[in-house]
Amino acid sequence: MKEMTAKEVEFLVNEGKALNIIDVREVDEIAAGKIPGAVNIPGAVNIPLGLVEFRMHELDKSKEYIMVCRSGGRSGRATQFLESQGYNVINMQGGMLSWEGKVG
Repeated sequence: MKEMTAKEVEFLVNEGKALNIIDVREVDEIAAGKIPGAVNIPGAVNIPLGLVEFRMHELDKSKEYIMVCRSGGRSGRATQFLESQGYNVINMQGGMLSWEGKVG
């Protein structure tokens, strides 16, 4: 499983890199804040872990996705599942607990 640190993701966001971030936390957790996008670049998209299997058709296998949750466990499970389905995914280690950047 490929992984990135929260600092690496924050650096890419601050550089204005167009990232495809999937936040697998529950809706009430997202209310506390999610990783924002840059100018003209959307921020994290919420697909709760329990819905990943049912919504994976919304994802493009030719794109790379960074998976995020609160601490890295749920996003790790989502990363392993999507990887097994042929998607190009990276888990953000430590999740939002490690995120020191801005939240949207």
